[in-house]
Amino acid sequence: MNKNIALIRGDYASVEIMEQAVRVLDRVAEKYGHSFSYTEVDMGGAAIDKYGEPLPDSELAKCLASDSVLLGAVGGPKWDGVPADKRPERGLLKLRKGMGLYSNIRPAKIWPQLAASSPLKPSIVEKGVDFVIVRELIGGAYFGEHKTWTAENGEKAASDIIVYSEHEIERIGRIGFEMAQKRRRKLCSVDKANVLDSSKLWRAVMHRIKDDYPDVEYSEMYVDNCAMQIVRDPSQFDVIVTENMFGDILSDEASMVAGSIGMAPSSSLGDGSCGLYEPIHGTAPDIAGQDKINPSACILSAAMMLRYSFDMAEEADEIEKAVNAVLNDGLRTGDIRSEGCTVVGCRAMGDAILSKI
Repeated sequence: MNKNIALIRGDYASVEIMEQAVRVLDRVAEKYGHSFSYTEVDMGGAAIDKYGEPLPDSELAKCLASDSVLLGAVGGPKWDGVPADKRPERGLLKLRKGMGLYSNIRPAKIWPQLAASSPLKPSIVEKGVDFVIVRELIGGAYFGEHKTWTAENGEKAASDIIVYSEHEIERIGRIGFEMAQKRRRKLCSVDKANVLDSSKLWRAVMHRIKDDYPDVEYSEMYVDNCAMQIVRDPSQFDVIVTENMFGDILSDEASMVAGSIGMAPSSSLGDGSCGLYEPIHGTAPDIAGQDKINPSACILSAAMMLRYSFDMAEEADEIEKAVNAVLNDGLRTGDIRSEGCTVVGCRAMGDAILSKI
């Protein structure tokens, strides 16, 4: 099978993790008889330096013409002083919108070898942490009207509008239900329906479509309670579906419960098979160029790409098993180091994972 992958190497240390992910993809292609070609795309700080904006239309077009997009991470202190509408992160929002990526899939899983890295008590971790957050990605407060004004008394005021339509809620809700059908058949819809009209509509739509999935156990929870329950007993969750801002906050909380953001991949999908795959961590400017960053999340994001966009489940399993085998061997990058293990750098971790494929 031939696939063209748009590569956004990103900024600072993300360039290092992308190198390891490409090496793994090439090894998989060689073993399984595929051909992966790569289109280089500038986004974020790299695009600001080159073009003066975080994602030019020409670079977005490359992503739209690809079979899928693999992203490292963008941003960093070098661009802190640029205008708000030119910040590196604006490129990511434009990319999601341009590709029509309305769902973000964020697994929260504790690898058994890294259980001690979780801040939760062992008695909680032993019950298991393995759930997925399905986050609506191109609606809500992040894409609503943002306004700042001066009131008559001279005081500054600001507003950010949350807007959701029925079809936006239904399509993300159905993705959540369908994912639950492939897992443990439990779905929790998270909102703030006791306060927000947008959440009242969210809940009404979820109530309407839940009967289409009688094999899925449905529940709902206010977002503040959900944030508490994730740290009290994460084993109760299988699939969580929620709106954009709530999902942003809860998925970051979940990544820390799981022990390390250096092991956490994610995917963003729309109606077609072309998706965006990226680790959830940032560009790590403090260790850029030092061969210290953990490439595992980017490599696991590549595995998600094979699974969800290319229907290469066996190949994705191969990568995930390789990462697991390396952890069993006691190799760790600095972010997941523990007593009795061998600390290695980014490239050495990539080498070790390659050796297992």
